[in-house]
Amino acid sequence: MGNGLPHSVLFCCDHNSVRSPIAEGLMKKLYGRQSYVQSAGVKNDLEVDGFAVAVCKEIGVELSRHRARSFEEMQQWGDDLSGFDLVIALSPASQRQALELTRYFHLDVEYWPIMDPTGIGETRETKLAVYRQTRDQIKARMLQRFGPPSEEGAA
Repeated sequence: MGNGLPHSVLFCCDHNSVRSPIAEGLMKKLYGRQSYVQSAGVKNDLEVDGFAVAVCKEIGVELSRHRARSFEEMQQWGDDLSGFDLVIALSPASQRQALELTRYFHLDVEYWPIMDPTGIGETRETKLAVYRQTRDQIKARMLQRFGPPSEEGAA
């Protein structure tokens, strides 16, 4: 696991519509095929957020095809949590869920307190600014945790 980069990472948040899809997209862009990356939510009751799609598109990360999924759906589709090296929870509820689901096997669960941008801001521009803060917060934490991307890893 060069650069402290795990072979497989699962990002999770409340709905898999803002923070965890941004993290999944950023991880794939920065570290390419060096790690298997997925994301999930405690619930799957929302589509990917349009503001998240917009702020990621600004930096070359495509989210428009992302389909939100829950932990339960993920397991039904064959992505068992025990197959991941690391689960990164981006919300308190997803941290609780990840810890509950992983209590029977050894798996590292990290909590990154990332701001939820939904519902903040009155105008389109102020909303976009808040979503950019969340995106940049995730990117900074990722670079801090995994180090700079290698040339072959960056997409």
